Amino acid sequence: MTDSAGRKVTANLSLTLDGRYHGPAGPADMGAILPYATTEVARSHLARIWENATTAVLGRLNAEGFLGFWPTVAADENADPRDRGYAKWLVDAEKVVFSTTLTEAPWERARVVNAPAADVVTELKASGSGDILVNSSASVIKPLLAADLLDRLYLMICPEIAGGGPRLFDDGLPASKWRLAHHETGELGETAVVYDRVR
Repeated sequence: MTDSAGRKVTANLSLTLDGRYHGPAGPADMGAILPYATTEVARSHLARIWENATTAVLGRLNAEGFLGFWPTVAADENADPRDRGYAKWLVDAEKVVFSTTLTEAPWERARVVNAPAADVVTELKASGSGDILVNSSASVIKPLLAADLLDRLYLMICPEIAGGGPRLFDDGLPASKWRLAHHETGELGETAVVYDRVR
């Protein structure tokens, strides 16, 4: 029997050198991040993020965007096996989608919640087993950082300065210490890092 209190809350996100998760033109401004999304290091990192996770947590924008992309990868026998593994996991996993506007879930095995992220994740930690992965959704990661609920960060650092756009680490977060659990650098200078919260 798994101790449900032991569920880790993990999060993955790609960031530029100046800490942005998209550029100044809005969520579609991914020019400083996309060139590094399909490198060997990025694909290995993608395979790593879901290996212990049983629940995917997403913001609405990512849930809707992922729905248009990942199910086709899951069905594509010619896709990179790491991409396909992640895609199959995402399609099959329990999904929690944060939204103030959706009335029904955009995926199978998904439910929509309109509540504070810290409250919902605290409830998820209290039941079930396996890691809870907050999947590339800064709108959910930020309040969990503020509540000190994240146990592991999977970050992909892209060697570009976006010069504008929102940052992941805002001023006013509680002080915290992290231990480097893994790092790997690719040929383009992209670096995958895994940090565990020291408590």
